[in-house]
Amino acid sequence: MEQKFDNICIENLQLDLFNPRLPKSKQGIDENTVIEFLLLEAATLELMEAIGENNFFAGEMLLVVPDDNNEKKYVVVEGNRRLTAVMLLNNPSLAKVKKVATKDIFNRAKYHPNELPCLIFNSRSEIQKHLGFVHITGKKSWRMLEKARYLNELRNSEQFSNLSFQQACKEIAKVIGSKSPYVKKVLVSFLLYVIAEDEKFYKIEGLSDETFFLNYFSDGLQKNNIREFLNVDLDSEDPLEHIDKQHLEEIVTWWFKKSEGISRVIGDSESMKLLNEVLGNQNALSAFRNGATIYEAYELTNDLDIQFEKKIKDAYKAIEQADRLSNKVKEFYNDLYEDLKGIRIIAKKINDFKTKREEDGDDF
Repeated sequence: MEQKFDNICIENLQLDLFNPRLPKSKQGIDENTVIEFLLLEAATLELMEAIGENNFFAGEMLLVVPDDNNEKKYVVVEGNRRLTAVMLLNNPSLAKVKKVATKDIFNRAKYHPNELPCLIFNSRSEIQKHLGFVHITGKKSWRMLEKARYLNELRNSEQFSNLSFQQACKEIAKVIGSKSPYVKKVLVSFLLYVIAEDEKFYKIEGLSDETFFLNYFSDGLQKNNIREFLNVDLDSEDPLEHIDKQHLEEIVTWWFKKSEGISRVIGDSESMKLLNEVLGNQNALSAFRNGATIYEAYELTNDLDIQFEKKIKDAYKAIEQADRLSNKVKEFYNDLYEDLKGIRIIAKKINDFKTKREEDGDDF
């Protein structure tokens, strides 16, 4: 892998219009679109202020490739936010948003560098290994959708496109310093996302590539019933060969379509567990489809007895721990008596209900 170092004038540096960090809806348009996105979403003003105060740190070189259409210019594959900050320090009129703040930083800046240290590569593919480690597993981690776009590009690159899906996941994992199951999960999540995107996100109001949480898919794919509901096989060479697109639309709708500002299923770990249990029980699933809340549907699953026992035992352990601490407490809080009284009332209520059910079941 050949590369060379050079200080390049910013006039000969171009922002990457297809940077994986950009939402697809903003890719391939123009540099103004990139600048606006980075100003609004990527803390570019803070970076602009830091460079204006301390100058550009030479150790943070940009990674660039020659522009295919102009031999004098280079496309910045890594370092678009840094280039944007420096471009604004030289020409604040490029800002179409946050114009006042941009101009203020420009006026106060001590430094306005007009050339930047760059490492020049022959092609994008030569940079991809570095980017994989830095942005997937390293300290400059991207959002899940950005990671997935990058991994998908890597999967389709010349280096991995001839490999089977499972083998490609293993080799990509080595490149980015991760594990094959993680790469597999993210790639399959992205493929599911692409189907939803192609369907215009099922016309769900407000849902786009900028508001879609890909981690819902990546977390959901770790749950057996959710995988089976979607008919996804992570161990297959074509994990989506038998994908149930109708179920995919259902699950995306449950996650993202809001009624009175609330989705039917929130994407946190607890709700994902509830959904997984509901999808594994036909009665619960039918009730959920017919309007029951996720909690009401969950009550129809066989898992409720286990959850009840767990919560009682967790509460008992917590009370035991409080008891052990009681002789070390310097001052008891004001509502302690009321809380203890409430615990006793609830415990008696549960026990009374249990006793009544047992008596009602006695046929003697």
